[in-house]
Amino acid sequence: MTAGAADPRRAAVLGKPIAHSLSPVLHRAAYEELKLTSWSYDRFEIDETALPGFFAELGPEWAGLSLTMPLKRAVIPLLDEISETAASVEAVNTVLFTEDGRRVGDNTDIPGMVAALRERGIEQVDSAAILGAGATASSALAALARICTGEVVAYVRSEARAAEMRQWGERLDIEVRTADWADADRALRAPLVIATTPAGTTDALAAVVPERAATLFDVLYDPWPTALAARWSMYGGAVVSGLDLLVHQAVLQVEQMTGRVPAPLDAMRKAGERALAAR
Repeated sequence: MTAGAADPRRAAVLGKPIAHSLSPVLHRAAYEELKLTSWSYDRFEIDETALPGFFAELGPEWAGLSLTMPLKRAVIPLLDEISETAASVEAVNTVLFTEDGRRVGDNTDIPGMVAALRERGIEQVDSAAILGAGATASSALAALARICTGEVVAYVRSEARAAEMRQWGERLDIEVRTADWADADRALRAPLVIATTPAGTTDALAAVVPERAATLFDVLYDPWPTALAARWSMYGGAVVSGLDLLVHQAVLQVEQMTGRVPAPLDAMRKAGERALAAR
């Protein structure tokens, strides 16, 4: 989809809660850099029950939406089409409105993860570990399916979660072994560790970071650094942050919604960093 600077267009991020979202900061920074002066990007606190009504009121000025929890699966029945990437994890974080009125869903979290790792020089790994088993963990698995040539070990708290992760592995055609969270310290020896858990969950692991730490991808960004990321950096390991992920997935959204390629990665990252520092 293409649009000129004079075309009034709208985009927004939806979710609940939504006040904390950095998406407006990132997208507006992109619009400013691209001189899309008539584009606007807002945030709306919307839950699953309010989503159909919100969609029903959207006019032709809308270019796209960013979606966060709890809407990534709830939106699917409202769409005309979803990409293969979104279908692979049954999660949509991007909705595009085409010129002929179609609603198309995509997932930029997965290629965003791959891009964030590639930016740090990580093109391929022979094994990896995932901490956690929620929605972000399935996206991490999908990203690893693109770059990991061997086994992924997922450290989880329950057999139900373990079964889910093994099912995702089968669906994504990647070898997944599950292990108990009590043994999560073993994860830290992997060439790539992806932490997908809520704030505070991995703090205790900071005390057992190996001295030859490899790469940690911690999907959190506020507060930052996490205790685990701070210790990891102290030992000289490479750290990819949740802000890196957020920026890279937003870059892909901006490119898809505006048709402008490449989106201004550096300007968007700097805007995100300033916003986090102000908090």
